[in-house]
Amino acid sequence: MDPKVEAHLAASAAEQVIHVDEADRPLGIAARGQMHVQGLIPRCTFIFVFNSQGSLCVHQRAAHKRLYPGFWDAAAGGVVAAGETYLQGAERELREELGISGVELRSHFRFFFQSPQSRLWGGVFSCTWDGPVVMQPEEVAAVRWVDPRQSWQREGESYAPDSQQALGLLLSDYAGD
Repeated sequence: MDPKVEAHLAASAAEQVIHVDEADRPLGIAARGQMHVQGLIPRCTFIFVFNSQGSLCVHQRAAHKRLYPGFWDAAAGGVVAAGETYLQGAERELREELGISGVELRSHFRFFFQSPQSRLWGGVFSCTWDGPVVMQPEEVAAVRWVDPRQSWQREGESYAPDSQQALGLLLSDYAGD
């Protein structure tokens, strides 16, 4: 494995993050690498990046990611660090993953996600961005812009189920607009 990727993974596993109960009440702080092992529930962020034409930026997760490696993800985001709010975590993750900063994030809702692979509380945000996207290679393998209201998923590709649920909830909120 690339030494830079190895160092990134080690630093990520050591990060101190908030864990919560099934009602999103804080229970404590734990090393990120222990969250999955101990079955703890983290707080996570989901940031949907739209351009001014309404297209959505989707990205392919790096192949070495623990959860959903190589899957396409409809949202930037990640685990909320100890001492951060959902908004602060969203701003940091957007900057780290896609190189986007200084943009207003709209807060939408929180939701609980559960699958055989993970459990989490998600804070959903969106923004409008027409500037450049700068991928963090340790996190993101590729990006593309899609029309989220059309059939945009490609046969043979896998999609992160947590961001798919969040996107479905977000779009259903705006279906009547």
